[in-house]
Amino acid sequence: VQLQASGGGLVQAGGSLRLSCVASGDSFSSNSMGWFRQAPGKNRQFVSGINRSGGSTYYPGSVKGRFTVSRDNTKNVLYLQMNSLKPEDTAVYYCAVSFNTVLPVSVGDFQSWGQGTQLTVSS
Repeated sequence: VQLQASGGGLVQAGGSLRLSCVASGDSFSSNSMGWFRQAPGKNRQFVSGINRSGGSTYYPGSVKGRFTVSRDNTKNVLYLQMNSLKPEDTAVYYCAVSFNTVLPVSVGDFQSWGQGTQLTVSS
């Protein structure tokens, strides 16, 4: 599975943005997926997980209630809707796939990811 994230940019604090991730191949709907982010000088941080059907999702406390992950299995696209953005959300965001987890809940559950997209939130 090859993944390509897009939709990042510069946004003011309190604003919204939606990231997209297009997956190639025929196995998109067979795998759970999610997003993680990495800010300069920091470790990767789990952002969201979604199961194969899209019926179950998981978020850490830092983004819960502000971020929403969804997927369109007919188009092989994963989304991340981000609202009420904060400067601390600034990072490179990566979409990722899990081949062995029903619902990813940590970065360690992902086995493959694509190039990221930069989000910068100004104060």
